[in-house]
Order: sequence, then C-alpha cells, then structure tokens
Amino acid sequence: MAQIAHSIVVALAVCFVLELPAAAQVSASEAIAQLRQGGYVIAMRHASSPRMPPDASSADPDNVKRERELDAVGRSTANAMGDALRALDIPIGAVFTSPTFRALQTVRFLGVENARAVDELGDGGNSMAPDAEGKRSAWLRSKAAEAPTPGTNTLLVTHLPNLVGAFGDDVRDMGDGEALILEPRGGRATIVARIKIEQWPEAAR
Repeated sequence: MAQIAHSIVVALAVCFVLELPAAAQVSASEAIAQLRQGGYVIAMRHASSPRMPPDASSADPDNVKRERELDAVGRSTANAMGDALRALDIPIGAVFTSPTFRALQTVRFLGVENARAVDELGDGGNSMAPDAEGKRSAWLRSKAAEAPTPGTNTLLVTHLPNLVGAFGDDVRDMGDGEALILEPRGGRATIVARIKIEQWPEAAR
C-alpha cells in the first residue's frame, strides 16, 4: 500500500512539472539590462545578406570562394550593433561563429574579438539547407546551455535552420541579425528575449 501511495505521489509530481508554464520572455530593454551582468548566451542569426552570391565584379576581395556576403544593410546594422554593445557596457566573452563568409563578416563588423569559427554553426556547405541529421542543432542547443565565463555573455553567430532546429518553430520568423537571449540553467537554455538587430542602437540612444 505504501509503495502504491508513493507511486501516485511521484506521478502527480511529474504531471505538475510537465504542466509548469514556460519561462516568460521579457522586453528587449529588460534583457539588455540583464545582459550587463553577464551570464547569458546571445544566439544570433547573421546580418542581412542577399540570397545569391555576388558576381566577380562586386565580390569582397576577401571572399575568395565567392560565397554569399553581407549587403550594405547587413554591414551597417552589424556595425551599429557592435557600437551599441560597447556603449551599453554589455560584456562579451567567448565568441563562436559559423565559418561562412557572411557570418565571419557579421563578427568583423560587430568588432568583437577572439571569434572562433566552428563547423557546427555553419550551413553544412549548402546555403540555407536544413540540418537533416540534427547534429548542428544539437551542438547549438548544447553550447547555449553552457554557462559563460562569470561576468560575461557568450555570443553565437549562426544560421536560421540551425536556430529553428535547436529552439523550435517559434523562432522560424527570426529576421536577419535577430538574436535570442538565452539563460543557461540546469543543463538547458531558456529563451528570455528576442532582440532585433535594430533594437541594440535604439537602446543605446
């Protein structure tokens, strides 16, 4: 009898946990205030980029593989976001980026240092291709769950299919340069806010 009662209690507890509501998301301004203390992960889609690679006459000289690259909007918004991060005193620690040219450009225009390119944040060599095996999404989800160095925030620059695979269809409408603000806790990463790339300089003003 005691064992049956114990099983009922455990079952009720499991149901209670499963019915707990997801963490409420906060506004961009509230998230930015929290980021000043460190302890979060910023998972960002690369800045604005045309869907087709440039022709030889217009390609960036560094774009030797003639990959997709940032357009004028992407370059200016990434630069403005980087300026805003510094003006807002948001500490950036570890930086991981997709090895694609448009992601590397995003990091360069942000002006963050010591970025490490990792294949798991890339597009598998096929622009915008879904992560069929789920390996890139799993890596992103795991990395986002890692606590940053105390007093800093980790920055991840990647692509929409990886973000959707890691965090679900609710983020499928993320725009170019938009970022998820994630809180690592208990081996998981919880989305606490979404910040569009234009909102960073607005907050700095």
